[in-house]
Amino acid sequence: GIDLGTTNSLVAHLAGGEVSVLPDEKGRKLLPSAVHYGPDGKVVVGHEALLAALDEPFDTILSVKRFMGRSSAERDRARGIAPYRFAEEEGPVVRFLAGSREVNPMQVSAEILKSLKRRAEAALGEEVRDAVITVPAYFDDAQRQATKDAGRLADLNVLRLLNEPTAAALAYGLDAQPEGTFAVYDLGGGTFDISILRLVRGVFQVLATGGDSHLGGDDFDRALAEHLIARVWPGTAVDRLDPRVVRRLLELAEEVKIELSSAEEVEVVLHDLPGLAGSGRVRVTRREFEDLIRPLVEQTAAPCRQVLRDAGHPPEQLAGV
Repeated sequence: GIDLGTTNSLVAHLAGGEVSVLPDEKGRKLLPSAVHYGPDGKVVVGHEALLAALDEPFDTILSVKRFMGRSSAERDRARGIAPYRFAEEEGPVVRFLAGSREVNPMQVSAEILKSLKRRAEAALGEEVRDAVITVPAYFDDAQRQATKDAGRLADLNVLRLLNEPTAAALAYGLDAQPEGTFAVYDLGGGTFDISILRLVRGVFQVLATGGDSHLGGDDFDRALAEHLIARVWPGTAVDRLDPRVVRRLLELAEEVKIELSSAEEVEVVLHDLPGLAGSGRVRVTRREFEDLIRPLVEQTAAPCRQVLRDAGHPPEQLAGV
């Protein structure tokens, strides 16, 4: 089973009724959904690719899931946190310029799937050919087909595409109940999804789904990075900085965000950066961070209300919505 995520991916195995998430050789279970294309033709995936992105951001493809099933005419809709160089020619599929080649989203996703396939084979000691891959419930036919094509390119037989809210409901054991109606709120690294599921005799039916394919933890990092820049270098626009500087700032912001999960306050030291002279110390409290991201979190409310209405559960009938 593969979770092909916008920001991170992972692979799990079911045996004897027990599920285990398979780690890499260093014990890490999450694989960053990042692919770096070197000028020598070498391709690296995951943690190594993220490191390469610090110095070669245009040659490292991040958040590729936002581009799955999209044409070149739609590429501006599928905006991402990372910088991209696109092939100029219009076509039915978005194409990136990375390293010394042109690649499309299916090829990039296939590299992630290949890495997970190798991880599974190393952990299980046998060849892996069949897989179930999760996809957002809102994925249309083109996006689902693109995911299948990526699996084929990775030499995987995709037995089924499983809707992510259904996978979440199964993971939490909701199918043990005879019936029920559930809301699955999924605020991920790159996308936000809200789905209403109905369980009848052990079978989940997706009643309604919605969300925002351009909203997630990456945007939280961006908001924090902009806050840090404004405190040390007032009047500086992040979008005008060197992409390598932006990548470093986003990495730092993510580290601070993670620390604030357990700490009430974090001190950040910003030294000279290309194009930014001077340095400074900034203290960020958890309360400040929550205030920064509150507008982003509040953006999830409208899709939730709409999905509830679409599913026949007007939000005014429910408490706390």
